[in-house]
Amino acid sequence: MGQLTPAAMLACSHRPPCPGCPRFGETGIAAVAQAALESLARAHGLPGVAVISGATTGFRLRARLAIRGRPGAPRLGMFELGTHRIVHIPNCVVQHPLINRVAAVVRRALVDAEIDPYAETVHRGLARYLQVVVERSSESAQVVIVGNSPTVEPLTACFELIRDRLGDELHSLWFNAQCERTNTILGREFTRWCGPPTVVERFGGAAVHYPPGAFGQNNLDVAERIVEHVREQVPTGARVAEFYAGVGAIGLSVLPRVSHLRMNEVSPQSLRGLALGLDALAPAERDRIEVMAGSAATLFSAALDADVVIADPPRKGLDRELVEHLVADPPARFVYVSCGLDSFLTDTARLTSSGALRLSDLRAFNLMPYTEHVETVACFERA
Repeated sequence: MGQLTPAAMLACSHRPPCPGCPRFGETGIAAVAQAALESLARAHGLPGVAVISGATTGFRLRARLAIRGRPGAPRLGMFELGTHRIVHIPNCVVQHPLINRVAAVVRRALVDAEIDPYAETVHRGLARYLQVVVERSSESAQVVIVGNSPTVEPLTACFELIRDRLGDELHSLWFNAQCERTNTILGREFTRWCGPPTVVERFGGAAVHYPPGAFGQNNLDVAERIVEHVREQVPTGARVAEFYAGVGAIGLSVLPRVSHLRMNEVSPQSLRGLALGLDALAPAERDRIEVMAGSAATLFSAALDADVVIADPPRKGLDRELVEHLVADPPARFVYVSCGLDSFLTDTARLTSSGALRLSDLRAFNLMPYTEHVETVACFERA
């Protein structure tokens, strides 16, 4: 077990049974993850793995909270491990204080508007989930209510209360329809009730737009350090291909350094955010970007002629077809941002097995403090 931080002295009232911070109070990344990365570094002749950490309280700027409980007494929080029993977390210390404030306002609005929380067993009740994203520049919250209804109309009174009570703290308010019996949190369509269409962030470059359905990191302090590190790996004037580009947090950050940038993404919501970011660029900057929409498994040819390839895949890791292409036709440099340690270790073995690529740098980022998660950034060079 790591040493305790000052956060451990805050006596979190939600633990147990809240499963959100299984390592609450410990410094650094999990010992198992640290050992695995140190072993990998030694195997490739690299020095000890640096671990970059950030704030330990109030760092979470994104949250999805389940809404359950009884009519007139909703509970907002997380499920106990392996169950659908809700843990109400009104005073979570790792969430930005505005998220806790929004959750309290939404809970009161549900009661006052007489909106019943969702119940899985009978598939009844309107309010299923709450998603909150805090925009750093405005200190306001993008709020999404996921409802067991095809339209927003049954929640109109509740939405009016939320808007009025949050006031300037409200960035935008959205409805998401999820009427299926499923554990999938979000449905496909979002209805904007009020406010701007996207949360906007900057990572040392152009504005990055996040529609409510697009993926975004919850710890932007550490995420920004990841983007800075990746940007440092891109030589001036390089031709760059980025896979799993999302809304463009990395790509738009490296744009000032590159001569040409191909960006690959498959998610419609992320592509929507990326398009907004590109629309805001000057024509000369936009002309240097080529977007290739679709799966990396079928569009691996985006890496052709690239000096630097960047990939930030989901937890399952790189698509097999992309790995095979990188091994068969290795770029001068491949920068791999990983959120899944097991898949990263497997992919690294495949990338280096033929000798075409060698692991030249390895860093760990404590993106989700107090969890088993570790974000890894690895640099591979053509052998």
